[in-house]
Amino acid sequence: MKKVIAAMNMTVDGFCDHTSGIPDEEIHQHYADLLRSADVALYGRITYQLMEFWRTVLSNPTGNRAMDDFAVAIDSTPKLVFSHTLKQVDWDTAKLAKQDLDKEVLQLRAQSGKDIFVCSPSLIVALTKLNLIDQYQLCIHPVIAGGRLPLFENISNKISLKLIKTKAFSAGAVILYYERLQNWIYYF
Repeated sequence: MKKVIAAMNMTVDGFCDHTSGIPDEEIHQHYADLLRSADVALYGRITYQLMEFWRTVLSNPTGNRAMDDFAVAIDSTPKLVFSHTLKQVDWDTAKLAKQDLDKEVLQLRAQSGKDIFVCSPSLIVALTKLNLIDQYQLCIHPVIAGGRLPLFENISNKISLKLIKTKAFSAGAVILYYERLQNWIYYF
């Protein structure tokens, strides 16, 4: 069975914002490798439209090997987009979801193959509430944003996680790899 992995960039103060991080060569290479290890990346409309930027890098490479490599990786990774407003997507490797999020994810998870990456804050929250995230990969950038979109907004229940690994980057970002613990009850 495939794992459902939430992968998100965040600031030290818990906000997710693509403009607040430090997208250096190491980070771009890490995420290019991550995308290559996925069967599919799940996006909500907003993040999907932000990621369409990388199509311009494909047609007009930057000359930065890591950025250009990331553009190739995201272009070739199958994308499933969840949107109530988009009627179509024109990226060759993207398609609109036809079912509700839980049904699509359960169907994808049951298939053999590589893992499923969840790359949008709204989908991470929705799948967290549905207890369908197997692992969180939170890349914490050494930045205090002072306000933006909090990743775990609207989560009302306590969810216990187990740190399984870390990865540090030379610019100071750190990825924390967490697995969700089963519903343990703690008595104090």
